[in-house]
Amino acid sequence: MTALASLFLPVLMLFHLVGPVPPEIGVHAGELSPCESPAHCSRADWPSDDPQADFAALVAAVADTPRTVVVEQSESYLHAEASSALFGFVDDLELLAADNTIQARSVSRLGESDLGVNAARLAALETLVQN
Repeated sequence: MTALASLFLPVLMLFHLVGPVPPEIGVHAGELSPCESPAHCSRADWPSDDPQADFAALVAAVADTPRTVVVEQSESYLHAEASSALFGFVDDLELLAADNTIQARSVSRLGESDLGVNAARLAALETLVQN
């Protein structure tokens, strides 16, 4: 069984499991969409004394993150795609600077659970806003 698994795993690594872009991506009525399920999505609002400066720091951090590609960016909004190292699962990350708040949302495109990856991603980014 172990031999079969060792042959099967490298083959699976060749496939990147992308999935469709969620339809709720983007700014709706001045804010990011809520999460439908906490099993594969995380959403946070962080207070900010200077949302534009915090947003710029977050954009720089996201751009420097391995396997992450910025898809759309404006003065106050960012949409990026982050891929997992092993199978290439894609998560959508959104940031929005608005009214003394940074809104953040990270959602997996495929699967029933993200194993805490999206919440951990937002927690790591939050440290940039809180410092």
